[in-house]
Amino acid sequence: MVVQNGLRAFKAGVFQALAHPSRIAIVEVLRDGEHSAGAIQERVGLEQANLSQHLAVLRGRQIIVNRKEGNQVFYSLRDRMLIEVLDIMRLYFHANLSEAVVMLEEVKAERQQP
Repeated sequence: MVVQNGLRAFKAGVFQALAHPSRIAIVEVLRDGEHSAGAIQERVGLEQANLSQHLAVLRGRQIIVNRKEGNQVFYSLRDRMLIEVLDIMRLYFHANLSEAVVMLEEVKAERQQP
């Protein structure tokens, strides 16, 4: 039971780190491979201070790793398996969206009946 609780805490920590759309956007940028902080900033469109905070959260949860080269810092995913998790979440979203569309169509059809 202790192992299960530790695993659940780990999972919760990862989901907490990903609980902000900007952090998911950062991870999605890194799906293509390593990028400098400046390139991430440009692609995600965050202010530098805000980006730094999000990168710190992702580093703290060991979702991303960084390396310095001169005065630049480069970031990459620690494990690409996280991309698979995000891809599954996209499928989950689409499945739920499809169900919602079907329900809306049924409601619309009911309203049109006399």
